[in-house]
Amino acid sequence: MPWMRSHRSALAAAAVTPLLLTVWAAVPARAHGAPTDPVSRVYACSPEGGSASDSTACRAAVAANGTPFTAWDNLRIANVNGRDRQVVPDGKLCSGGLPAYRGLDLARADWPSTRLAPGASLTMRYVSTIPHTGTFRLYLTKPGYDPAKPLTWSDLPDRPFAEVKDPALTDGAYRLTAKLPSDRSGRHVLFTIWQNSSTPDTYYSCSDVVFPDRESAGKEADGDADRDNGRTAAASSPAKEPRTSEPRTADPTPTASAPAETARTQGDSTPVASTGAADSGPSTPLLAGGAAAVLVLTGGAALALRLRRR
Repeated sequence: MPWMRSHRSALAAAAVTPLLLTVWAAVPARAHGAPTDPVSRVYACSPEGGSASDSTACRAAVAANGTPFTAWDNLRIANVNGRDRQVVPDGKLCSGGLPAYRGLDLARADWPSTRLAPGASLTMRYVSTIPHTGTFRLYLTKPGYDPAKPLTWSDLPDRPFAEVKDPALTDGAYRLTAKLPSDRSGRHVLFTIWQNSSTPDTYYSCSDVVFPDRESAGKEADGDADRDNGRTAAASSPAKEPRTSEPRTADPTPTASAPAETARTQGDSTPVASTGAADSGPSTPLLAGGAAAVLVLTGGAALALRLRRR
């Protein structure tokens, strides 16, 4: 009878709906992001961080965390509205004060890092999955920063050294260009705040970077001068082949001919994270969740159709 077929269809739909909602809830939102170059702690220590994820610092961070940093692109707080220093406690800047990321706040000097040059041009690669408007603010810890102590707001200047508003999302990443301060040496933290204007969320990240110390920088400069003199002398003597040696510069953007990974710090043995898979972001769980939702929808529709035909 028609009323029985309708009743059965309604029952079938009611049975399928909770399952659909469960699958949909399991699919993570895609409006997230984090720096992959200079590599952030959360990305380096995530399952996608490559060899860096197996570093001593990352193993300690995961142990302190209690769980892996699978959601490396989800370190965010809602409704901060620029009150970062009031909302995020001292000593918990890298985790944003979120318990799910507490391992990132460990005070240690062996985090996976990126080598930079003071006063050089920086291009940050900030991976994201959906374009959002907002402002990026970049801070660099003050001269004299001690990585063996917890990071506090007093370690950062009052104002960022760079501020970028509404950059374009290209090939799955924002690229933020800025000039680095020229008075840093040794190990520092590049602290990035991304305050969305199209969502209520603010994202936080810590990227560990290393600048050559002044003594090393002086030796490198002397070495460059010696090499220049050697090239001049060699050029006047046909019996000797001139030596060529270009100074290393801070270019954190991987080239097509080189492996896609951040630059290794000179004299620093901590590993770095591969950024080759960064464009994909957290797409794998999204695709899996989407496929599951499609299968459930198809099965539910087929069941309803068979019941209707009876």
